[in-house]
Amino acid sequence: MTQAWWLNPCKSLDAEALEQATARQQQLTKPAGSLGQLEAVAVQLAGLQGQVKPRVDAVWIAIFAGDHGVVAEGVSAFPQAVTGQMLANFVSGGAAISVLARQLGATLEVIDLGTINPALNLPGVRHLNIGPGTANFVLGAAMSPTQGEQALHAGRDSALRAVADGAQLFIGGEMGIGNTTAASALACALLDCPVAQLTGPGTGLDAAGVSHKSQVIERALARHAGQRSDVLHSLFNLGGFEIAALVGAYLACAQEGVAVLVDGFICSVAALVAVRLNPGCREWLLFGHRGAEPGHRHVLETLGAEPLLDLGLRLGEGSGAALAVPLLRLACDLHGQMATFAEAAVADRPA
Repeated sequence: MTQAWWLNPCKSLDAEALEQATARQQQLTKPAGSLGQLEAVAVQLAGLQGQVKPRVDAVWIAIFAGDHGVVAEGVSAFPQAVTGQMLANFVSGGAAISVLARQLGATLEVIDLGTINPALNLPGVRHLNIGPGTANFVLGAAMSPTQGEQALHAGRDSALRAVADGAQLFIGGEMGIGNTTAASALACALLDCPVAQLTGPGTGLDAAGVSHKSQVIERALARHAGQRSDVLHSLFNLGGFEIAALVGAYLACAQEGVAVLVDGFICSVAALVAVRLNPGCREWLLFGHRGAEPGHRHVLETLGAEPLLDLGLRLGEGSGAALAVPLLRLACDLHGQMATFAEAAVADRPA
């Protein structure tokens, strides 16, 4: 295994900016705490960006895509060809995240880590061809250590491009038929939770389909039980190329000092892996929404995360995080533009 860059220290929050931003919140013309989570997130962003009045004008959205061999077990309501077809939809502007990126003025990067159609050559897509999707993890490891490291590096490279572009916020999205199965299996391995608690309908399975999906995950967990205590091996055994890339992106952002807005269930599982590998990255992670997939709530609770939205979303693609960006921008505007009691000549509470 090559040098484990993902274990390098993450940047620390700017304590002075955090303190000054907290003090500013206490001086604004409103009862202390009356804007709730918007106050907390503005202060957190101040500490992350090292400036009392943070901004999230420059947003980088990276969509990581990959196919999953476990689809052979009949765990998805959609055919595997959809992964490659959605890549074309992303770059042609027809996907939900494409619309949201345009509305936000965000940079949208689409990265194909490895699909069942390695001959894809779509303009606007970075085709990395790590493999023709992962292997069926019921029968063996989803990916080799070499493939896993390549996926981690792909995420890191995207984060570094975001840094070079001046991004103030990084959003990772995912696309891959079968990836809720991979995320559920990985979460079960890391959290030692009952499979039924973390397994949901994904793209639309009925009750019988969810039950079958749970049975497939049980078989996979039994096969890889010997390595469940090893986070990296669990990622490589049970994850997907896109999940590993998200892990690499989140860790690189924390090391480089760029705030991350985490999307739904699959992205939150990647965040859990990242935090288990390198706990220092946790303070760089903000969470966009609480999704409908049943395992998401449990993963968020484990991470101590307070998402900005709860809209019953289950699309993926980074869409829930993108929907939360206007809230972050408004939180920054309120924090930076509201008058203080002294500026507005408004009486504050008695000391």
